[in-house]
This record gives sequence, structure tokens and C-alpha cells, in this order.
Amino acid sequence: MYSIAVTFLFLLSLLPTAIQAQPNACTQDSTSNILLSSCLLSKNIQNFTYRSNSSSSEYIKLLTFSIQNLRYSLPSNPKPAIIIFPLSEYQLQHAILCLRQSSLTIRVRSGGHSYEGLSYTTSYNYPFGIIDLTNLNRVQVDPSSATAWVEAGATLGEIYYNVAVESNQTLGFPAGSCATIGSGGHISGGGYGFLSRKYGLAADNVLDVTFIDPNGRVLNRSQMDEDVFWAVRGGGGGSWGIVYAWKLRLVPVPNQVTWFNIYKSGLIEPLADLVHKWQDVGPSLPDEFFLSTAISGLWDGNGSVTFTGLYLGPKESAFSILSKRYPELQISESDLEEMSWIETTVKAAWVNSVSDLRNRGTSKNFFKAKSDYVKTPISKEGLIGAIKFLTKETSAYIIFKPYGGVLERIGGTDLPFPHRAGNLYNIQYVIDWTKVEEGMTDKYIAWLRDFYAYMGSFVSKNPRAAYVNYLDLDLGTNNWTAGTSSTVDDVNHARLWGNAYFLWNYDRLVRAKTKIDPENVFNNEQSIPPLSK
Repeated sequence: MYSIAVTFLFLLSLLPTAIQAQPNACTQDSTSNILLSSCLLSKNIQNFTYRSNSSSSEYIKLLTFSIQNLRYSLPSNPKPAIIIFPLSEYQLQHAILCLRQSSLTIRVRSGGHSYEGLSYTTSYNYPFGIIDLTNLNRVQVDPSSATAWVEAGATLGEIYYNVAVESNQTLGFPAGSCATIGSGGHISGGGYGFLSRKYGLAADNVLDVTFIDPNGRVLNRSQMDEDVFWAVRGGGGGSWGIVYAWKLRLVPVPNQVTWFNIYKSGLIEPLADLVHKWQDVGPSLPDEFFLSTAISGLWDGNGSVTFTGLYLGPKESAFSILSKRYPELQISESDLEEMSWIETTVKAAWVNSVSDLRNRGTSKNFFKAKSDYVKTPISKEGLIGAIKFLTKETSAYIIFKPYGGVLERIGGTDLPFPHRAGNLYNIQYVIDWTKVEEGMTDKYIAWLRDFYAYMGSFVSKNPRAAYVNYLDLDLGTNNWTAGTSSTVDDVNHARLWGNAYFLWNYDRLVRAKTKIDPENVFNNEQSIPPLSK
């Protein structure tokens, strides 16, 4: 028997005060847990909790607080033996080393937004532990150099808030729209958002990193292999080690920008005409203009389309551009709002105020998503068919996000993210639901797969490309067993998704993985495999 007192530190509004175990509380640990606890405590890492099957336990609260896809919060999902919340670079370094000394594999969670739950669960049926970066959320902004050091547990909302406040709203950062996404995972996969047509992806604006490799070495750009620095900026999370912090290039934003949401509903054919025209307009607007479209079906057999726009300039200019380029939208100047850039992040995140960007609480649901890239416009008939498909399942929607702009001028090998020149837009397919009903999860997912199959003739081919931040296990999974190294066959098998996400960059990612993590310490169902020597 071994008795330890463990402090659980939790900095979220869900549990606003630190939770501390009673000094005399006894935890019956297995030998492996005793050894792991001793290792952690010897490095002054006190913020961890072991698995409990009690639904009211602090373990369950700490496990589920940031799980965004409720499909992976069910009792039947595999759960970690331990969750560790490091408070510093030193603690993160030694959390890795202590877990490596144990029999547990490692999962790393930044914001909990992994579409397939790969940051906090597994399908390998092998014991694992989570290193949760929630408490590593400091953001240090230097307005004079237009840079920021951001710990990988900081959310996009926390980054946006701090950048705006510290720069007196003169600077921004190009990344996604959801405020609760963790920067660790988001930037690792590229990070597309409303400013990307002007300034590129989040990963395009990484200047340096503080990175901890599988052996606990702390490395920056000058100390690591250039292939590895390349790989961590867009090669997907969970493959290389752990980024402790990013040095980001911040970008100038005007004092006032223009924002709008235009909702259209009605007969399918006129809506298809609008979207068909959008395919010409959205990707070819000035770099300063972002215009996406979201499409869904209605129960009455009609459809709906929402156009969301951000223009880095006054509304008079935005109105003039749209009137000339997209008169079919029939927009009026009263549809446009001028506001600060930081206020547009509030709109995009569907929160109430700028201060709410720092909150980690968010609405959660069950969902499945997939993605595509479009290189040639979809025919009007194809769009009519897509909207008709959506009328059969009104809990689903698709979002067309425009490319072009500076993305057209950044090389497809500059970073692992290859989807640059020649891509008109990305499609995100989503179906979501709010509760578990017998047989319904399989029904919803089967419907989405059928819709995805219908769209196959209209999108990129050989391979059919996908965005790694919209993880999709339907593309394939690793055949991995703990304690084994990968082979040429494993590397070739992983092309099923590796080529879809990374195209011609996949082989360089394999080389980078082989250099930094030849023993495959950091792995998941779709991680990059090393090539055994």
C-alpha cells in the first residue's frame, strides 16, 4: 500500500478553485502507478489524477471538460490511466520522461478539439496517459516587434484577446474562428482562418518554437533539424514530440474592418445559382476579402445558404467590390457592419463579448466531419444535387471556405500543408446531433459517408485531398502495436491518409519523424510512422 496526496490544479471556469486531495486521503495504486507517481512527485509535478470509474469523480471532470466531440466522452470509450497537467516547461519535459519510464503510451491535449478524439482517447486497446496543456496558456506579446510567444495550451481566443489588448488593437493573428481551439493542435495542422487569404495560415507565421522531443531535450529552431522544424508547422499534431511554445509573427489590422452575415433561403435552383457564382467570386476577391458560404437543407425541401464576409477595410469599399463582383448577392450597405478586428473574432466564435474570448466553456455536441478540396467549379447540377442531399438530413451542413489570395503564392512544399495554388476552396462536411439514441450515431455517420461519396466526382482526385485539422479516420488508420517499430509496409499503408493530408510532402514527413522520433513514442491512429533502419 502506498499513500500519496495529490493536488489537482484546474484553471477553468468549470472548476474555479483549485481542487486538493485531503492530506490523509489514501489511493491504492498498482506498482506501476506508484512508480509513476514517485517519478512525477520527484520533479515537483503534483497536478495529476488517476483513473476513476466514478461518474462524479474529479478525474471524470478533468477528462471531459474540454472534450468537444461527445462521441468520445461515452463510458464505452477507452480512458487514460492518468491525466497530467504540467505548469511549466520543466514539468512538461519531465511529464514526458516519466510517462516514457512507465508502460503507458502518450496522448497530448491542447484544446480538446480533435475531430476524432485522438488527443484524449485511443482505439489501440493499450494503456495510455494524457499530458494536458491547459495550464500552459501564457501569451507574451511584443508589439514593437509584432511578435508573440504563445504557450501551446493557449486557446485561439486567448491569443486574439491578448494580441488585441497589448497592441492597442493594431495587430492580429491569422488562425481559426473557434475561440476554444488549442493553439498546440491548431497550428500543428496548419491553421486556416478569416485572415488566411491575406496573411497565410497560422503555421506560415511561426518564427520559432520551443519543442520537447521524445527524449526530453528542449530544442528551438536553431537546435533542431530543419526537417523537424518544417514538420511541426503543419505536419499534424501527435507525431513529433510536444511544442511547448510558439513564436508567432503578428499581422497588422486596420482600425476598422467590415463584417457581414447574409442568410438566404428558398428554392434549391436559385440558391444553386448563387453558390455556383460564388465559386468564381470567393477565391478571386482581393486578398483583404474573405467570403465563405455555408449550405444546409430545410425540412420543407428547400435550402438555405449563409454568406459570411470579412473585409480588411471600410464598408464603402466592401460594398463597392461586392456590387461589382457579386451583384447576384443583392447586398445592401446596411447589411455591412464596421467594427474592430477583435470584434469580428467575437462574431465568428459566436460569443457575447471580447472578454468571453478567454473563456473555455463552449457548447458541445456529437458530430462527424469530413473534408475535400475543389480545383474546378462544381457544376450547377452538381450543386443542386448536393442541396437536395442536404434536405434529407437537416442536421448536416457544408461550408465552402475560399482559398486564393496569398495562399496561391506560397509554395506547396514550403510547409507540410500542401493545399495552395490551384485550389479554389475547401469543403467541410459536418453532421451533428445532441443526444445518444440507439442506432442513430451509425445512421448519421452512414448518411455523411453517402453524401461524401456523392461529392467524389466534383472534388480533387488522385489523391482525394483532405485537411489534417479536420481529422477523418475513414481515410485509414495505423496498424500499430506497442513496442514495435514501423516497416516500409507500415509507411506505405499510412499513405492512405498521409497522401490525402500532405500530398507530395508525406515522404519528407516520414524522414522528419525518423530523425526526431525513430522509436515512435508519439503516435496515434493517423500519426506519421518512422521508417525503421
